[in-house]
Amino acid sequence: MTAFVFPGQGSQYSGMGKEFMSYPRARYFFERAKEVLGIDMYQLMNSDEEILKITENAQPAIYLASYIAFDELVRNGIVPNIVAGHSLGEYTALAAADVYDFDLGLYLVRKRGEYISQAVPPGLGSMAAVLGVNLSKLEQTISDMDGVWIANYNAPDQIVISGSVESVKKAVERIKTFAKRVIELKVSGPFHTPLLESAREKMARELRGVKFRRPRWPIVMNSTAKETTDPEEIRENVLAQISGPVRWYQSVERMTLLGVHSFVEVGPQRVLTNLIKKMSRENCKHFSEVLAEEKRLISEPV
Repeated sequence: MTAFVFPGQGSQYSGMGKEFMSYPRARYFFERAKEVLGIDMYQLMNSDEEILKITENAQPAIYLASYIAFDELVRNGIVPNIVAGHSLGEYTALAAADVYDFDLGLYLVRKRGEYISQAVPPGLGSMAAVLGVNLSKLEQTISDMDGVWIANYNAPDQIVISGSVESVKKAVERIKTFAKRVIELKVSGPFHTPLLESAREKMARELRGVKFRRPRWPIVMNSTAKETTDPEEIRENVLAQISGPVRWYQSVERMTLLGVHSFVEVGPQRVLTNLIKKMSRENCKHFSEVLAEEKRLISEPV
């Protein structure tokens, strides 16, 4: 079994527009994005890093790039048996699985970004990845601190904390005394914390009129680390992850238990590829590698 996994915020980079425009159907999707959002996403995706990392810009940029990558895989006859996405990537996974169409997904991720920015203005929230630390020790360390929470369970030895800038800064100072490494992330908000409850409520109103379809493939969801094909369960879980933690390594473990033997990261950069390989799942490739292998097989003489 093969799983397609879609990356979340932090995978954006200036110049991604030029890179993804090289795919045959990319222009169509860039034009759809301009129609839906009224934004020149190509220009935005090649703009300054500081502009691109703003939540309402980064989210549609990563969604668009990831969907172009997915479309190219399908055009080459490469399809998954199951899908999952990290945070924002869950919305891309749902579009790929035909729970809703590309246009609606693009609109939703832009709105999600706007609502997150409204909940906590850019620059007032922060996140940091903690590497090489025992989970229970980390939980104990921040248990008496206000304004900071565990947001992402990325790998057994990589946990992300999130919250207000001051609270995360104080937590980082404590954690540095025993963690192998602490890295501040390129994000502008306190994702996956109760500080985003108002964003969750606004997204819930946004989704009221949206009919979710049954997915083409099961999706393993962030908030539960379990697979589902039930549209209402999907709606509930995709809202829960806005203000609750992402159980990523638990999701990877679940997919492995279900029989997944290969993972394909579908989107910019190799964040998920590196995380999954850390979990001793060596058979994880970036979509560009998979496409290159497919072309090589086609060109080789029989």
